[in-house]
Amino acid sequence: MTTSTLRPALTTTATVGVLLLAATACSDDSSAEQTPTTASASSSAPAPASAPASASASPTGSDRSTPMDIRVTIDGQEVEATLNDSPAARDLASLLPLTLDLKDFHGTERIADPPRKLTTENAPEPLAPKAGDLAYFAPWGNLAIFHKDGPSASEDLLVLGHIDADADVLSGADRITIEATS
Repeated sequence: MTTSTLRPALTTTATVGVLLLAATACSDDSSAEQTPTTASASSSAPAPASAPASASASPTGSDRSTPMDIRVTIDGQEVEATLNDSPAARDLASLLPLTLDLKDFHGTERIADPPRKLTTENAPEPLAPKAGDLAYFAPWGNLAIFHKDGPSASEDLLVLGHIDADADVLSGADRITIEATS
């Protein structure tokens, strides 16, 4: 093949390649919505894009207290509580029943260590914790019960659910028992 016949073939191939690339780029948005697990499995960059899609599917309020009712007893007093449907909350539920001794942390929350670390895979968008929130601080592997509103949202702090108790009850809590309801 001579240079004069090779050049038109390369130009045609390059043009077809550019058109395919453009068509693929236009179609990626719709395929990512249809198959987010494929996109997140192929590289780590698309994973954050799929997380907001799932977070936007449910309102922020439901992230704090949705499907899973639990029985919580704080220093012998039973209070209403729920876990959200996040993977970390489901992982916590797999450990129930739990009885944990609590200690103060920065005058904002009571903390305790579960028997093992919880999963942080597919964590929902970070939320700033509110008084009554049950949360998991991933770097330390501890549970936190907020009796005051917490700091701003952090990817390290996963809100798992909400405990419906007065701030006074939560702030002085020494022991918590968390059980699954039947």
